[in-house]
Amino acid sequence: MSQALHELSAPALVALYRSREVSPVEVARSVLGHVELWESYLQALYLLRPDQVMEQARASEQRWLKGRPLGLIDGVPITIKDNIATQGDPTPLGTAAVELSPAPADAPPAARVREHGGVVLAKTTMPDYGMLSSGLSSFHKLARNPWDRTRTPGGSSAGAGAAAAAGYGPLHIGTDIGGSLRLPAGWCGIFTLKPSLGRIPIDPPYMGRAAGPMTRTVADAALLMDVLSRPDDRDSMNLPPQDIAWADFDRGVERLRGLRIGLMLEAGCGLPVEAEVRAAVERAAALFERAGAVVAPLQPFMSQGMLDGMDHFWRMRSHIDLRALPAATKAKVLPYIQQWADSAAGMTGEQVFRAFHQFHLTRVAAVNACRPFDYVISPVSPMPAFAAELPSPTNDPLRPLEHIGFTVPFNMSEQPAASINCGYTKAGLPIGLQIVGKRFDDLGVLQVARAFEMIREPQRPWPQPPSEAIRHVD
Repeated sequence: MSQALHELSAPALVALYRSREVSPVEVARSVLGHVELWESYLQALYLLRPDQVMEQARASEQRWLKGRPLGLIDGVPITIKDNIATQGDPTPLGTAAVELSPAPADAPPAARVREHGGVVLAKTTMPDYGMLSSGLSSFHKLARNPWDRTRTPGGSSAGAGAAAAAGYGPLHIGTDIGGSLRLPAGWCGIFTLKPSLGRIPIDPPYMGRAAGPMTRTVADAALLMDVLSRPDDRDSMNLPPQDIAWADFDRGVERLRGLRIGLMLEAGCGLPVEAEVRAAVERAAALFERAGAVVAPLQPFMSQGMLDGMDHFWRMRSHIDLRALPAATKAKVLPYIQQWADSAAGMTGEQVFRAFHQFHLTRVAAVNACRPFDYVISPVSPMPAFAAELPSPTNDPLRPLEHIGFTVPFNMSEQPAASINCGYTKAGLPIGLQIVGKRFDDLGVLQVARAFEMIREPQRPWPQPPSEAIRHVD
């Protein structure tokens, strides 16, 4: 076998388990060994418990030996983001201000993983309350990007992005309310799908909040969508059950022929797109055209007022939450988050209403802008990964969301949106391409992403653990 076990895809592992060529126990040992080489440098994981991992793997091995796997990912290693509750474990939400009490039940994504036999490797790290696009946290150690450890993996699904890029097994689950799946995916060179709102049940549900797969390949994401999209009535926004043929994600490059693709190169708000990012997305658009798609420009539809309105509403929400904490507890929250939230203290009722109204205006604008096209492509973010120690690219709590102008509108419009690597900077940092579909067309986005995966330029090898870590083990 040319690939190490920890590098194999989930479908490949399931096939090997079925043929009894490989055991889930062997795979778990391989992943844990690889994590041991990497983790002190990346700090992507929370609640890594090797004994429990091996216990799950042995149970899966017995099920496969009896020919009775639990489900689609029995024995496949998987990580779950900190803010997705797992029964019996604390859910710190990335902040030292949360009391560490055991969760009474698995949240829907974790429940689906257990039902399908996934081997939970660990939880993954995130910033305070998920309100940053970096791995900076008052509770977790600082997460870093395996492509360049001086850079952030992104956030708020910080540890998941780093873990996927570093090869901590094939499957990872993150969440996204303004870009928290797609930003770390773009900056770590992996694949993700932020599904249509309600496609994957989540608890607690919230406007624009989605869980989704974070993987190295579209095939892995499609398999995980099949697992995670099962209904759960704890999510009041859960879509009606639908029999989606997730295994039909690969329709080949022919899937692109004749598609109308909108190319959006400016967000209309926030930071300007850097030249290397723009050039990579333009090269991707040319590949779509070469494959038979019709690519046309899509003018920016966001405004700075829309972005600022959403920002100000979220500030007020967080201000109310933090104001309810005892002073000593609030003081544990990252100062950047405190400053951001406290800046809303003087807002009037009218200002809060007008801020909230920007969510609706954004939703309408996004749907109208996408209407002429089958799919829309754009940068995921205007820049590659920034310094790991910074909470945001601007490092300014009064300008915190200047990098999410491409991602946040599709949370509010409830449209599926993927991130897939489309190139690298001169410094070797990945650049993410966003692929957006119409509401409910999650499978179509996966099919288009798979077609692009087949025609994009050759990908660079995945990052490997530092040589000193390997020498130390040897």
